[in-house]
Amino acid sequence: MATTRGSYQHFCPAARALEVIGGKWSLLIVRDLLGGPRRFSDLRRTLTDITPKWLSARLQALESDGVVERQTSGQRDVSYRLTPKGQALEPVIDALIVWGLDHALGKPRAEEAIHPGRALESVRRYLEHREIRPARPVSWVLRFTPDRSYTLRFDGERWSRQRGEAEADLVIQTSPAGWVRFLSANRAGRERWLERSRVAGTSKSVKEFASAFERPTSPARFRRLANPHHAGHGQRRGFVSRHALTPSVPAATRRGVERWPPPASE
Repeated sequence: MATTRGSYQHFCPAARALEVIGGKWSLLIVRDLLGGPRRFSDLRRTLTDITPKWLSARLQALESDGVVERQTSGQRDVSYRLTPKGQALEPVIDALIVWGLDHALGKPRAEEAIHPGRALESVRRYLEHREIRPARPVSWVLRFTPDRSYTLRFDGERWSRQRGEAEADLVIQTSPAGWVRFLSANRAGRERWLERSRVAGTSKSVKEFASAFERPTSPARFRRLANPHHAGHGQRRGFVSRHALTPSVPAATRRGVERWPPPASE
């Protein structure tokens, strides 16, 4: 029987979604376009190892599926942007970044391209998605080279990232590979990394910075406390995070009527 190219031939919303955005490079193109429209050359630069042929094929496929659209300004100035359907993938990208930082990062690989701006944007999304909330506004500067610095800032409500340096509680001078080593280390490894690095800031600021990246130890399903600022079990050094919240129990399970996940036979 003939099958559709790229089809799993298996009914499941996840399978249908992967048929659209599961190809190599597709989600990374979506990730980059979440920052706004990009030209073909911009995507080639940030994706580094993708060939023009692969990028053209992926953009055409995403455009055909209604995830990406082209926009033209002038005779030859063409850029690509996400449609509302593509923008709806933002929570998927955020969840992948969180899972990757928590479970799949590892040490830098030989000849692996590391873009400091992209790495800091991933960290911003990680902190925002994990709902890491310092007890006060904070500002951290990562200085990779004399002309390549970024500021991570929490304003009391949201995290932001900006190019350049601003007034900061903490300034860390490192390399792109060194930053990845910090992110992939465990708590003890991160503390050793900070001790060896060129860091300007108070010991309190250093501890706040390190604690923001502690890995979760409890299940992934949580619900908010009635008071999200309640200093209850699991709160870390002035942070209120998802890790400290209580797991939710599906209503059907509490009633004893349904089981989830269903038995393998289903």
